[in-house]
Amino acid sequence: MRQGRPGAGWLDGVHNDHGENRLRRRARRNPIQSKQWRYLAMTKAQQVYEEIEAMIASGEVKKADAFKTLAEQYGQPVDSLRGAYYQHKRVLDNGGTPPTSSAGGTRRTRRRETTSETAVESAITTLKRAIDSIDAEIEVAKERATEAQAEYEAMQASADERKAAINEKIALLEEAS
Repeated sequence: MRQGRPGAGWLDGVHNDHGENRLRRRARRNPIQSKQWRYLAMTKAQQVYEEIEAMIASGEVKKADAFKTLAEQYGQPVDSLRGAYYQHKRVLDNGGTPPTSSAGGTRRTRRRETTSETAVESAITTLKRAIDSIDAEIEVAKERATEAQAEYEAMQASADERKAAINEKIALLEEAS
């Protein structure tokens, strides 16, 4: 087994759970430089977000085209850059701190013990959220129904014109044959 020089960043005689003697590299980083680097460095998500926003702000491209252009520059899939963009957008929407849950919000505080009062309070809160959710679902369904009605009316209004155009093409083809 290799013995490291004292002060060279190696710990001699470090044992793992199986009683084996192995060497482990000691982290040799100045904590002040490490913190400065964290504040100066830009994440990939932040870089992608800023470049996409700059392209859109120039007015020359739409967001979808900006993703495609940047994907070609980086040699990465469009979806990868889109994910990075929205990841940083979520950080910005959360006040500059990364979300702490998979849902993108803040973490709920955990209660140490459940009493009958807190259980009832929690149940009431959950049921009120369910009511709000139903109202939101109804609103979304109403919007979809309005859009579907508008599409139906537009199709119905243009049906005679579209049928006439197709019948003209059929007549021309029948004459030509």
